[in-house]
Amino acid sequence: MNNKNFKELFKRYEGNPILTPENWPYEAGAVFNPGAIKFNDEVLLLVRVEDKQGHSHLTIARSKDGKTNWQINPAPALTAKQEYGEAIFGLEDPRITWLEDRQEYIITCVSFFDGVAGSPPGISLMSTRDFLNFNHLGQKLMPPNKDASLFPKTVNGYYVLIHRPIIEGRADIWVSFSKDLDFWGKDRVLIPSRHRSWDCSRVGLGPPPIETPDGWLIIYHGARDTASGTIYRVGLALLDLETLEVIHQAKDWVFGPKEMYEKVGDVDNIVFPCGTVVDEKTNELLVYYGAADSVVSLAIAKLDDILDYLK
Repeated sequence: MNNKNFKELFKRYEGNPILTPENWPYEAGAVFNPGAIKFNDEVLLLVRVEDKQGHSHLTIARSKDGKTNWQINPAPALTAKQEYGEAIFGLEDPRITWLEDRQEYIITCVSFFDGVAGSPPGISLMSTRDFLNFNHLGQKLMPPNKDASLFPKTVNGYYVLIHRPIIEGRADIWVSFSKDLDFWGKDRVLIPSRHRSWDCSRVGLGPPPIETPDGWLIIYHGARDTASGTIYRVGLALLDLETLEVIHQAKDWVFGPKEMYEKVGDVDNIVFPCGTVVDEKTNELLVYYGAADSVVSLAIAKLDDILDYLK
């Protein structure tokens, strides 16, 4: 079979990487894994910045077209707060969701539990309306946990959170429900890792769920541990709009490390998306991802093509 017959769903932007430590207005060791949202007619990225001590914080970058002429804030927007139980190691891998019923943005990110043995990773929630003032909502769910995002609307009266706990050594994608964004329950596995597949070692949510007429589009990362290291690639699934059951899931990965900036960096062979923006004029999906835990890159896909592929 000729591989040329397969259509490439995600095309790398020719200007990749779009953000590097050299672009930063202050000293940075790496910039990667940004959350993304459309805000005030601009694309706003909340970028994970790792300093040369190895601790992370989140900084805002803006662009009119989401591709070029990025304006980077001269100081971090969010840092770990020990008064909220967050250890000094920082904040990582943000996802941003607009909640219509609350008229505010909710940011979910990885933090570390201060004062707990080993400072395990957990999930912190923050809210904002203007990306200038932030309200810390505290750490949610038991550690260890990562890769969390809210759905942009309630489902059957509940807020819904996707996350990735470690349960009995397994790293599957879970979903939990809450009436108040504080107490969570009705937990269940949503997307498990698959034995001997490209996503056999661990799976985790990428960007926040995207509502489409066909269901909730889930873009997730899957990892496979190999003799020469771990490879992170991207997969797709579609959930029922009401039950959140998986109705379609791609067997194959659809985007993986290929270019040098994805294959070589602080951590080799990683593509790790955390944010998307839909261009409603072109129906294109702008996918912002960290490459090799070192730089920010952009991939572009047609939303209709993704849905057709899944169905």
